[in-house]
Amino acid sequence: MDDLIALSDVTLTLPSQAGPVNILRGASLHAKAGEHLAIVGPSGAGKTTLLMLLAGLEKPSSGQVRVAGLELSGLDEDHLARFRLENVGIVFQSFHLAPAMTAQENVALPLEFARKPEAMRLAAEALTRVGLGGRLTHYPAQLSGGEQQRVALARAVVNNPRLILADEPTGNLDHETGEMVVSMLFDLARQSGATMVLVTHDMGLAARCGRTARMEDGVLSDHP
Repeated sequence: MDDLIALSDVTLTLPSQAGPVNILRGASLHAKAGEHLAIVGPSGAGKTTLLMLLAGLEKPSSGQVRVAGLELSGLDEDHLARFRLENVGIVFQSFHLAPAMTAQENVALPLEFARKPEAMRLAAEALTRVGLGGRLTHYPAQLSGGEQQRVALARAVVNNPRLILADEPTGNLDHETGEMVVSMLFDLARQSGATMVLVTHDMGLAARCGRTARMEDGVLSDHP
């Protein structure tokens, strides 16, 4: 099975008033199609930055970032946007829903950007899959935190992505709600055959993935 993700000796250095800051220092990582991988490590280690590189939302200072057969550092912004629409679903800790849009409109958004037909019908189907078929016309402020994260899950998978990136998806939820959301996340990833990279501080959650890598001070090691 081919690698869906191939990072080779990736560095990322950003300027600051105190001088250059090395966010990533030679990170290498491979993940096959359909694999579920957890990234663990302390806050500030570079875990979220790694996800942003995989999504094409950040460019490395050096090294290669290859996802779904594409070398991302060689793509311009238009091609990166197309890459995300066609290949990537992202679940953030803080939901990132548009407050002036209904649940259905939030989920339909990536389909509409990709100019896919029947976006609203597909969004309704995705929301039904996460148990929110009765909340289509509700706005984020009318939904609980768990419901908002389930909307975010539906949005992440509505386009049948090959890669799901989840950044502390239960960080803003209580334990019981978080367990429900995580179970849905894994079920959706398995049903679609997507590769999933999950950033978490929770070693119990990490253990549900097939493999765990640890990041510390910008260095990635392929074991917990």
